[in-house]
Amino acid sequence: MAVWLIVNCKNGVSSWEIHRDLKVTQKTAWFMLHRVRLALRNQDFAKFGSGDGGEVEVDESFIGGKTEFMHRGRAMKLRQARSYYKQPADQKHVYNNKTPVLGLLDREARQVRAKVVPNIKRETLQNEILNSVEHGSAVYSDSAVSYETLRSKYVHSVVNHAVGYVNGRVHTNGLENFWCLLKRGLRGTYVSVEPFHLDRYLDEQVFRYNNRATKDNPLTDSDRFMLALSQVAGKRITYKELTGKVGETEII
Repeated sequence: MAVWLIVNCKNGVSSWEIHRDLKVTQKTAWFMLHRVRLALRNQDFAKFGSGDGGEVEVDESFIGGKTEFMHRGRAMKLRQARSYYKQPADQKHVYNNKTPVLGLLDREARQVRAKVVPNIKRETLQNEILNSVEHGSAVYSDSAVSYETLRSKYVHSVVNHAVGYVNGRVHTNGLENFWCLLKRGLRGTYVSVEPFHLDRYLDEQVFRYNNRATKDNPLTDSDRFMLALSQVAGKRITYKELTGKVGETEII
């Protein structure tokens, strides 16, 4: 029942809802949901795009609450926990203690990938893109300096958001839609997510987005449910691993 709820509720389902619906403790429900999220993790490492100009959108976003609205003690702990990133203090997302996330969208396949990254430096983002996108693809991004020099491997086009958001085929609106869905679920359903758990919440939203019903692929609720169950084998995480008391088990 928990698997059915998490794969079919568009904005996610909280542990308190599972606690009430399934008559288990909230602690059990929280543990259960994280185990399901691990099963939803995508194991397909095929690269996006194609050498003949397949279109791929690239964009970054920042997830997390603003420290100015937190208790002073909690805000200080969060800043200390993130200090190893060694990013300039004048960057807005560092001041607000937000976690940077990189997203990729293959327009033809209508599939998205999202990953927590340590920073938004050029080397970090471009290494992720090089590992995930076929050389020769058409890559669309905003005008951030982190994406400069992509032209050496891709047909790179830029949209300047200070001027507009669409220039013909060049835009990142597909990823903006994904970010909107992700943040709506995090803010409205989960309210607060710790940075070290964010990857699992990304896996959850990516699974629902990539397996949504479309005209070309009219998936049903039961289709998503069966797909999730088919990915359970070989994936295990313990409560101690979730709470950071021991290292996480490697996925087979």
